[in-house]
Amino acid sequence: PPVPVFATPTSTMVKYSYDPDASVECSKARGSHLRVHFKACREVTNTIKGMKLAKAKDFLEKVLNFEAAVPFTMFTGGIGRHAQLKQLKTPGSKGRWPQKASKIILDLLKNAEANAEMRGLDVDELVVKHSMCNRAQLQRRRTYRAHGRINPYMSHPAHIEIILEKYDEGVKKGEEEEEKKVMKLTRKQQARQLKIKSGGGDE
Repeated sequence: PPVPVFATPTSTMVKYSYDPDASVECSKARGSHLRVHFKACREVTNTIKGMKLAKAKDFLEKVLNFEAAVPFTMFTGGIGRHAQLKQLKTPGSKGRWPQKASKIILDLLKNAEANAEMRGLDVDELVVKHSMCNRAQLQRRRTYRAHGRINPYMSHPAHIEIILEKYDEGVKKGEEEEEKKVMKLTRKQQARQLKIKSGGGDE
């Protein structure tokens, strides 16, 4: 009898919403369909964006120990205020200590750090260049109500992606460029200079 042929699963490249330049050394990590609240993940990823890797890890560990709070700037309905948010100059001082979201994102940071070490990058110079959270497909459950009714009871999972890049201080301007820079004067300042040059004044 003929041997049945099974289709082999093909692996596809994972796409990130941010594509770093080919010349930039970077490290990536992502998680899909994570069973954690999307809204909490959005606030955590937005907070650590731009931080150095060591600072971001330290901040998330402090959140897990309730020593620092995550500022909530988008999903602020029913969010309380706390003095810890004044450290980050949060508008309205609104924030929380999302335990599950912080733990998962901290694990992703450690994963990206391990990937960077495998590539031979200097971990001390890495910055969280890109951290983003997207809504995943809702997971359906049901809850039973009075009079024999049934209502949806959905969970809101998340897709999270993190990209670490080497810290770039930027190129400093040369002395010649600074000398060439000319101050723009207002009409009043130009008229005053002309008056001084022509010998006018109170003297």
